[in-house]
Amino acid sequence: MKAGIVSYGAYVPRYRITPSEIGRVWGSDGASTGESLNVRRKSVPAPDEDTITISTEALRTALVRGAIDPQQIGALYVGSESHPYAVKPTATVVAQAVGATPNLTAADFEFACKAGTAAIQTCLGLVGAEMIRYGVAIGTDTSQGAPGDALEYSASAGGAAFVLGRERVICRVMGTLSYTTDTPDFWRREGQRYPSHSGRFTGEPAYFRHVTECARRMMETAGTTPASYRYVVFHQPNGKFPQRVGKQLGFSDDQMRYGLVTPQIGNTYSGAALIGLANVLDHAVPGERILVVGYGSGAGSDAFDLETTDELASYDRSFGRPVQWYLDNGLEIPYAVYAKFRGKIHMGEA
Repeated sequence: MKAGIVSYGAYVPRYRITPSEIGRVWGSDGASTGESLNVRRKSVPAPDEDTITISTEALRTALVRGAIDPQQIGALYVGSESHPYAVKPTATVVAQAVGATPNLTAADFEFACKAGTAAIQTCLGLVGAEMIRYGVAIGTDTSQGAPGDALEYSASAGGAAFVLGRERVICRVMGTLSYTTDTPDFWRREGQRYPSHSGRFTGEPAYFRHVTECARRMMETAGTTPASYRYVVFHQPNGKFPQRVGKQLGFSDDQMRYGLVTPQIGNTYSGAALIGLANVLDHAVPGERILVVGYGSGAGSDAFDLETTDELASYDRSFGRPVQWYLDNGLEIPYAVYAKFRGKIHMGEA
């Protein structure tokens, strides 16, 4: 393709809560729940953090690393299912914050957890058609589950920003495709505080069917096999699903090790696969092939066949924190503080 990744950045909020602490409050074995999900702790946004601030932090890192003039950005898309406003766009605020306005198009994307990868595909089209110089695609969320629900043990916060362009490409997009059906495994109607899900149905036929089919079709189209790739990144609603689908497709633990970030920070929804890709790029060297397969409930998967270029050798990854720093660090908080931060406590009228 004529476009690829020029720069990237990621951001994960500082605070963490463990499944054991959540289970302690609800009288359940949180440790066992966390072990069954392969989630050891999850990130929690501070009261002054949302998808706008997370997006801005991630994008600022990407712009500095790539020495990119924000006035050269022609499109900026923010993919999320937890936009702060129902009717005001997130993308315009982020664009203004980094100095990219006014000569660009901006919009919010929604498709559950694959809104960020959908934004990447859109930027690839615009950049490849030479309609714009740079396109920005961001995947970010601050999602949460209902108190005591299974989602509460994994739903977290974080995001990653990618700048797509034709010049100084550090990771070339060899190809991309999607696999989409109407599979109602996860939803939230207007006005509902928390999402609903179909329990085990969210695994099969939802997640596993879409991810495996999309990955297989991508490899068939590219003429590759699992052995062709140095790294693979799957969407990760928890730490077990991507490991299982990876084994089903024939990938090794070594190929998945950097792309799997959920065990340390939880499921960042639209940011999950993209933070995993950012972590892979933090460790990659030129000439390595990467397969990325996102997933969004509702349902669909986007796959990308990527290859790092010689430009990666001179790319400055020193600015901003690497993803591994976010995985290794964080301040654990008790459930009461977590509930306060996430607005789970509501006072009735006197």
